[in-house]
Amino acid sequence: MITLADKKMHGEDGSVIAYYDNEHIGKTAGPTIILLHGYCGSSAYWERVLPTIKDAGRVIIPDLRGHGASSAPESDTYAMADFADDVIRLMDHLYVHQAYLIGHSLGGYITLAAAERHAERLCGFGLVHSTAYADSEEAKAGRDRAAASIEQAGVDAFVEGLVPKLFAPEHLESMPEQVERVKAIGRGTSPRGAAASARGMKARPDRNAVLEGTQLPVLLLAGGQDGLIAPERTFSVARSNVKHALLERSGHLGMIETPEEEAAELLAFVQR
Repeated sequence: MITLADKKMHGEDGSVIAYYDNEHIGKTAGPTIILLHGYCGSSAYWERVLPTIKDAGRVIIPDLRGHGASSAPESDTYAMADFADDVIRLMDHLYVHQAYLIGHSLGGYITLAAAERHAERLCGFGLVHSTAYADSEEAKAGRDRAAASIEQAGVDAFVEGLVPKLFAPEHLESMPEQVERVKAIGRGTSPRGAAASARGMKARPDRNAVLEGTQLPVLLLAGGQDGLIAPERTFSVARSNVKHALLERSGHLGMIETPEEEAAELLAFVQR
């Protein structure tokens, strides 16, 4: 099984959230940092960043519902608020009062929902290769096609088509092992979870008002070669408490393509 998560939280409803937590090696000093992966990913997305940031404080990395080793609730749609509430339940389970919440892609949409619903639980938050904008009509149609394809043909074929779009063109050639690993991680996604997550992303509202209204520190990080979310879609708000960071050589997976650069930006943000 390909997963960084090595612990599990069991809910009263039978649900399971798998997660990584470095508390067992004594990393409780400093801030708590929670990292959320993207669509058809898992906590393992962050494994190349972890060696750099693991000494900065307590690092918690869950598998989102329907992904990795976490369970897939029986629902047609996983709303971003549902994911956000999962994060808060995990924080409660681990006795974490406040944390920096950093979300990649889908994880960024969840982070915004958490900042909207549970701002008092956050020290700050970040969007990594993500956006506060809602889907365009074209993108919404694409979510419907993705859900239908997954339900009809399974997740493996969908992941084969998705993963090449996540990397900068040059990295498709120079990082074949990482490309294959991301595909393997994706194949571990529950088909039900992948389809329900696609519908949840389609339904999410524009949350730029969250960025415009928060007093918390915010990190907006984009990839210069990102073919899915252009930097201007990430850098939608400019305020004194909002930091913009551009990884020039990265596509949609900076934590895998340029992990040292991404880790440095995360560290600078939480240690500001």
